Amino acid sequence: MRLQDRVALITGAANGIGKDTSLLFASEGARVVVVDIDESAAVKVVDEITNSGGDAIFCHGDVSSAADCQKMIQTCEDHFGRLDVLFNNAGIMHGDDGDAENTDEEIWDRTMNINLKGVFFGCKYGIPAMRRSGGGSIINTASFVAVMGAATPQLAYTASKGGVLALTRELSVIHAREGIRVNALCPGPLKTEMLMNFLDTDEKKQRRLVHIPMGRFGEAKEMAQAALYLASNESSYMTGSTFLVDGGITSAYVTPE
Repeated sequence: MRLQDRVALITGAANGIGKDTSLLFASEGARVVVVDIDESAAVKVVDEITNSGGDAIFCHGDVSSAADCQKMIQTCEDHFGRLDVLFNNAGIMHGDDGDAENTDEEIWDRTMNINLKGVFFGCKYGIPAMRRSGGGSIINTASFVAVMGAATPQLAYTASKGGVLALTRELSVIHAREGIRVNALCPGPLKTEMLMNFLDTDEKKQRRLVHIPMGRFGEAKEMAQAALYLASNESSYMTGSTFLVDGGITSAYVTPE
């Protein structure tokens, strides 16, 4: 098993990428802390893991809250004794997020607080725990839109994910010699509830889909497989990486420097 005896904490773990990653990590031997604000859905993930013979616990956590992020790391160490993998995955894509003229300050702030500050808080409290464990892997969920602009305007989301890339690169340099790897997973457009709700008309979906060379939306389980690679020893020489898993969309539209 690729994560045997590892302890992994995953935020936004009740649905989508977080759920599929929690289940996959557990099947690969990890003990998992399932963090989310949706307790009922997250408990179902924990039950699915434990019913399959795995080991998992639920921790309620709003990643925009420093106190909640400190608590989730403490809960992880109290229950499992260590932290080896931190997947800062929780995020939002608000339906009223548009261009600069039409995005309200409240939407901007809420998106930044969850998507960017939440990653900062996870690292702020997770890195000391990881140091106590002798190192580990941090995976931060960014997005392909951090590398290229989005055809359907979502300015706050795009800016927040660009911040995740910058934060990831700097932390990777700071902590490389401590054995703490920090990489950014950049999904392409996915067939998840979050994106499908944002692309709420066939016209919006087609506008996004037409740009993907593979001709389809990705699946959450495909991102979970990518996260497993970043969490495992197979990626032991990777840090500070912008790991694009995007159906080819950035290769088609981003010009190399």
